[in-house]
Amino acid sequence: MSLRERLSGLFKGQEQLDLTEGGIGKPLLFLSLPIVVTNLLQTAYNLADTFWLGQFSTTALAAITFAFPMVFLLISLGMGVSVAGSILVAQNTGKGDTRAAEYAASQTVTFALLVSAVAGAVGYFFVDDFLALLGASAQTLPAATSYMQVIALGLPFMFGFFIFISLMRGAGDTVTPMLVMFGTVVLNILIDPVLIFGFDGNPLFSILSLQGLEASLLASTGYTGSGIAGAAIATIFSRALAMVVGLAIMFRGTRGIRIRLRDMSPDLEYAERIVKLGVPASIEGTGRALSVNLFLVIVALFPQTVVAAFGIGVRVFSVIFLPAIAVGRGVETMAGQNIGAGKPDRAASSAGIASGAMFVVLSAMGVVVFLFPGPIVGAFTSDPEVVEVGAEFLRWVAPSFGFIGVLRAYTGAFRGAGKTLVAAAISIATLAVIRLPFAWVASQYFPNVFPEARMGVWAAFFVSNALGALIAFSWYRTGSWRDADATAGSRPAPTDD
Repeated sequence: MSLRERLSGLFKGQEQLDLTEGGIGKPLLFLSLPIVVTNLLQTAYNLADTFWLGQFSTTALAAITFAFPMVFLLISLGMGVSVAGSILVAQNTGKGDTRAAEYAASQTVTFALLVSAVAGAVGYFFVDDFLALLGASAQTLPAATSYMQVIALGLPFMFGFFIFISLMRGAGDTVTPMLVMFGTVVLNILIDPVLIFGFDGNPLFSILSLQGLEASLLASTGYTGSGIAGAAIATIFSRALAMVVGLAIMFRGTRGIRIRLRDMSPDLEYAERIVKLGVPASIEGTGRALSVNLFLVIVALFPQTVVAAFGIGVRVFSVIFLPAIAVGRGVETMAGQNIGAGKPDRAASSAGIASGAMFVVLSAMGVVVFLFPGPIVGAFTSDPEVVEVGAEFLRWVAPSFGFIGVLRAYTGAFRGAGKTLVAAAISIATLAVIRLPFAWVASQYFPNVFPEARMGVWAAFFVSNALGALIAFSWYRTGSWRDADATAGSRPAPTDD
């Protein structure tokens, strides 16, 4: 029995889901559950880096705190292409136009690889200046630069797999990307410590109780590892393998969506449609990334232990965030397919159901994090001061987890309906208009309000998450986003041979 068959009782494949007929809650759950697992596995890349680099040095830990937002920025510049591709595939699938969906997927792959190559080249040459602008110290800058240069060169491989996930999701298949991700994450976790530490004195050997002759033989190779750059190499290698597997699956066309080589010649007319949908999504992603980067400028005003604690806290925060992201993307697919099928009321219902469920689930997770923040942060570092500050950060943000679920559910519906500009406006308002100014003012100008100035920064997360959810809900209640025409259009696609 194959792994897919063994998982069939828990995860439903594309052929078992009808997103435009019947109930809403169950198909949304089965669509979103594999996305939760996929995103959890994807975050495992960052958590593995954080764990192993935390064993390497506090400087390395601080370095990836600065590097991660730049990774996010580079990815966000091309995020619009994947969002546009997912929407076009979903809406054409909902219409029942398989060839148009295949053509959209093929064009999306082409433009995504072009955009990622350009973004990676720009990132490679300007990484030093950008990290210095963020406030990276002279001690942290060289390590962060070496990490980011590897990531920038490998950006097309990262994009390639992200596109695979997006296109398969648009077609309603979220199980296949989950299985591909699982294999590459296991590979990354195994090679990460080797590429960071080398063989001599590798902490993985202690964890695996590898001693005696085996450890001596490995140490005798003389490989001493590449430090923080080794973590980046492990990530790129693993994601390159995932991209190759994902493209092979799509070329075969036996799962999810099919791409065809003849459809991949750049079509400038079709590019206009991708740009129309994708630019607001790129603005949203870039706005998020810039907000995170500017937030780091504020955090960098505090000691290195605060920077390191913030880096750990954000990564823990990102794990809790996964269900909200997954359900938001599930709603995006359901909304897209139902808009394409001419059923806007069903698209709206999926957002309402998802919002309520996410508020309850994430609020419960917030209670757990609020009660046990110390052990959670302590899993990544043994520095007591970093643990103390990281736990403080988590106590501030944990009560706002439920609001994140509300925000993601509604913005997912807006994107699925082709209203990517609405989703972008809400996200930018939440981060750039509310979170950043609040953090700066609260930490710098109200010393009597918070026992420690850094607490003003932490409080900004709670305030922005709550107000962002309120804005998204209010916009959803207007119902104006459901009135748009389906954006899939009627672009003639080549006929089969």
